[in-house]
Amino acid sequence: MRAIDLFAGCGGLSLGFQTAGFEVVAAFDHWKESCSVYTANFDHPIFQVDLSEVKNVGRFNEWNPDIIIGGPPCQDFSSAGKRDETLGRADLTVSYAEIISKVKPEWFLMENVERIRKSRVLQESLSILKASGYGVSSTVLDASYCGVPQIRKRFILVGHLHSEDGFLDHHLIRNQTAHPMTIHDYMGEKLDIEFYYRHPRSYARRGVFSIHEPSPTIRGVNRPVPKNYKKHEGDLYDPTKVRPLTTLERSYIQTFPEGFQWLGTKTCVEQMIGNAVPVKLGQYVAARILQYIQEGTVTRTREEQLELFSI
Repeated sequence: MRAIDLFAGCGGLSLGFQTAGFEVVAAFDHWKESCSVYTANFDHPIFQVDLSEVKNVGRFNEWNPDIIIGGPPCQDFSSAGKRDETLGRADLTVSYAEIISKVKPEWFLMENVERIRKSRVLQESLSILKASGYGVSSTVLDASYCGVPQIRKRFILVGHLHSEDGFLDHHLIRNQTAHPMTIHDYMGEKLDIEFYYRHPRSYARRGVFSIHEPSPTIRGVNRPVPKNYKKHEGDLYDPTKVRPLTTLERSYIQTFPEGFQWLGTKTCVEQMIGNAVPVKLGQYVAARILQYIQEGTVTRTREEQLELFSI
């Protein structure tokens, strides 16, 4: 199946789908630095475009995608952000829905933060997608139950032309692991530490964690232990004797492979890693879609779907 990735960032979702067996043929993003990283790691092209402009969808149609995948920027919904839908980035979710409704691939995937479920723009986007003939499945997945050594809850919305709502729910849920994946489960002895520091959002929360538990959510900042940091009652070790994870270690917890090339300033790279879709989470969702297809539930080609829709 041919896929294009919108709001591709550094390519976590693309790499996950590619690993699962999809043919990712093109990607699109607005951030120049992430486009450079994407170009360094993929053979297919990425185009630097403003995806809020959806009047001309020819640039997407020319790739004849069977599926559009993407994670519109989520800072305006995120618990790490200001949670203000009026800031502008939330409207990109609606832009994403409008692009899908105009290109009308057989499938689409949207990934976002859990908090989007309570937003106005999700309801507006769903109205656009439903009016275009899509049945949708949605759920919140914790990445630590999907092959990622990190607690990271993400909203997953999958659409398929002319299917009933909820068509993929069972597949998305039933294949999760019984227990969350720890850093040690994933990396084994590759880390030379047992405890590490992750800067908390407030000092009411702990900052020292063990590799024998899933990582907390990887964010776009990575700070050293402050000199005035006082040990929290939940800290698992002496904070004066630990270090934060390195940039590369953080990319591994996002399940990017060794050898993935990171370009740009440290600040930019840390932000790219924190904003990325974990590769294995993307792979998990892609595998569920393929599983659904391989079970014989879907047999029509994209052209047949479009012909059916036009009747």
